[in-house]
Amino acid sequence: MVSSTTAEILNEPVSTGFVYGSNSSVLALNDMTAEIAPTGIPVLITGETGTGKDAYARLLHRLSPLRDAGFHKVDCSSFDPGRISSMLVSAKAADSLDSKIGTFYLDNIQELDLASQRALLSLLQKDEASEFSEIGAARYVSSASVNLEREVESGRFRRELYFRLNGASLRLPPLRDRLEDISAFTEFFLKRYSLALKKTPPALPAELFARFTSYSWPGNIRELENLVRQIVLFGDVRRAMKDIAPVPSSQPEMGIAHPTSLKTAARAASVRAERSLILEALERTHWNRKRAARELQISYKSLLYKIKQIGVSNEKQQEGRKTEVSL
Repeated sequence: MVSSTTAEILNEPVSTGFVYGSNSSVLALNDMTAEIAPTGIPVLITGETGTGKDAYARLLHRLSPLRDAGFHKVDCSSFDPGRISSMLVSAKAADSLDSKIGTFYLDNIQELDLASQRALLSLLQKDEASEFSEIGAARYVSSASVNLEREVESGRFRRELYFRLNGASLRLPPLRDRLEDISAFTEFFLKRYSLALKKTPPALPAELFARFTSYSWPGNIRELENLVRQIVLFGDVRRAMKDIAPVPSSQPEMGIAHPTSLKTAARAASVRAERSLILEALERTHWNRKRAARELQISYKSLLYKIKQIGVSNEKQQEGRKTEVSL
């Protein structure tokens, strides 16, 4: 259950962009975001281009204890570990509770080459706050528009860096999987760009919304935003309808259903694989969670969160606590 303040922020489109909707998976995602945000756990946000990863990163920051500190977006295609390192050093030198850096948002983490990955991993290992036993001077949120598990398996992304950044995972659904939210998004973007462009918002016919819900939206919410902006700018609904061609009747099965189904299967397989790795590590360490966290190369708090996610019995949890105390 989210607090009233959190609920207000979640439903404040001006500040959260497109982090809202009535889709059940999105409501569950928002609840999870509200639960994770107050912690220092590093968060990995994944989703197709245009699904709102930046907006969720900013939402995590707004709901965190570091909300009054800075939000630093780092473009991973031109990554500079020295910039992050110097800011952390300055904060520690100040030695003050007020010396909070804020949130480092590592955008498109898959863009890092192996040398930059090694530099980032070294920085995180040196930064005591990156263990997230409590809220430190900085919090790390990263995003990816590709399947990072596959990048790890192919050797293009360092496994230890993946586990360190993926303390908790938020997977954003594509717009084609949340068509019931299109009307709310459209209304929001109409108001935003009518004000920005000082134009009267045009009336949108029901036929346009019918066309919207039959379209696959490869560019997701960003594509819808761009389209609504053009409608406001040019006042030409018919032009927009030409740009949004309905999916041919033979295409849903080939072009939409199967890819969505395969993605769902891949995600489920990833969750099962992670659960298996965690349980194997716990068994090897006789349910000593601190040792298991070290073996998995993730923080202790991240492991506790993942154990909660996969659903481990209370008896096993008690066994782990006894083992940790005895060693």
